[in-house]
Amino acid sequence: MVAPGLVLGLVLPLILWADRSAGIGFRFASYINNDMVLQKEPAGAVIWGFGTPGAAVTVTLHQGQETIMKKVTSVKAHFDTWMVVLDPMKAGGPFEVMAQQTLEKMNFTLRVHDVLFGDVWLCSGQSNMQMTVLQVFNATRELSNTAAYQSVRILSVSPIQAEQELEDLVAVDLQWSKPTSENLGHGYFKYMSAVCWLFGRHLYDTLQYPIGLIASSWGGTPIEAWSSGRSLEACGVPKQGSVPYNSVTGPSKHSVLWNAMIHPLRNMTLKGVVWYQGESNINYNTDLYNCTFPALIEDWRETFHRGSQGQTERFFPFGFVQLSSDLSKKSSDDGFPQIRWHQTADFGYVPNPKMPNTFMAVAMDLCDRDSPFGSIHPRDKQTVAYRLHLGARALAYGEKNLTFEGPLPEKIELLAHEGLLNLTYYQQIQVQKRDNKIFEISCCSDHRCKWLPASMNTFSTQSLTLAIDSCQGTVVALRYAWTTWPCEYKQCPLYHPSSALPAPPFIAFITDQGSGHQSNVAK
Repeated sequence: MVAPGLVLGLVLPLILWADRSAGIGFRFASYINNDMVLQKEPAGAVIWGFGTPGAAVTVTLHQGQETIMKKVTSVKAHFDTWMVVLDPMKAGGPFEVMAQQTLEKMNFTLRVHDVLFGDVWLCSGQSNMQMTVLQVFNATRELSNTAAYQSVRILSVSPIQAEQELEDLVAVDLQWSKPTSENLGHGYFKYMSAVCWLFGRHLYDTLQYPIGLIASSWGGTPIEAWSSGRSLEACGVPKQGSVPYNSVTGPSKHSVLWNAMIHPLRNMTLKGVVWYQGESNINYNTDLYNCTFPALIEDWRETFHRGSQGQTERFFPFGFVQLSSDLSKKSSDDGFPQIRWHQTADFGYVPNPKMPNTFMAVAMDLCDRDSPFGSIHPRDKQTVAYRLHLGARALAYGEKNLTFEGPLPEKIELLAHEGLLNLTYYQQIQVQKRDNKIFEISCCSDHRCKWLPASMNTFSTQSLTLAIDSCQGTVVALRYAWTTWPCEYKQCPLYHPSSALPAPPFIAFITDQGSGHQSNVAK
């Protein structure tokens, strides 16, 4: 008598082979589904899936009874995958995508309907990206505001880890859908990202054509989990060890979320990415973040460009949120300002030479003492999304004469004999309030330095003077908003007057101590 286990072992390969030969293995990639948005012109959208090796696959795009285009390919023998690149399409729809596999005399057909062409944005990061519309200010009103946005389609990737790079997503929490109050407010930190949705809504208001939004995020995760091994190695990140940090509450093992939640999307043609992450690195590889973040951007760009057969732009727009604030004592007071600075590769602004074609939403003034989700999770995601979309309009869509970043000094002049520092800004400034602590100077004497407050003195439309007479030694540096909680809600001292964008934090070093010396914001 043959043992049952052995019988199963003999029969199972035959069953699997029979299934595949019958077309069971023929399918679209997991995220190709009804109601999806495909990337519009000038790029071509990628349609791909799995099939029987050697079979021919014909992909047809229909609108009503009209055939718009046909593309023919075959299933790769060693990967069981097929792929076509559609001709560039204007924004609009709806369309139907049909894929037909032919092997000998057998045909198998797949269809997805109500497909739109527009711009596709991927949203990723940790819990502040994962927060849903149910968790933001005025949630009831926001959840009811969906009727005008049925051409903004949403998809949410399931939180999955993997030890190796996956070809396709293991699971999807929310398959491509039209927005409803139910799928936008499914729960806390579940399904659709509020920042992603509100960002897409702003884009739709501006562009008036379909927007596709893909949320792929996981709370409490450091950047190392979202990075490929290549990019971590390039930054000299230490080999994985234990992570005994309060700031890291989600998966922290190197590359496990890149492998399972980003890499499987690489064949998709994208318009751009928005990112909200960094809190889990305030105590973990903090000093490397000025390398790991630019390296992640570069690696994602290269991977999506290659995976989409060159359809996703090589330097696609990448937006991010500079960290907000936190009342928790889990981190040193230097952790948040260090990460904020490192998020710009230590330039203080973007785009910059290390981070081309990037845009940033400053959020340090959007603090929330009373957030039921903890102060590290501020509820004003509307302003975050608004500031992000300004950057996208300027960088991704080329809108001219649009202010998308707050004022930063272009010249710092030391007037030592007058006990003053004079700051000249490249934009107009609005001094909302005088703050005698938010500016600090590094004062050195007897080979020892300490940070002292520099009170705000006089100001005009583009300049500001600081009193530095508290320093009895040499002023060697100036910094602004270099604390975890720089100001109360929308009450930082400096904003751009018309856009209400806050001045970002910075640190600048003064190397020449001669009176009248000029210094620029620099590392």
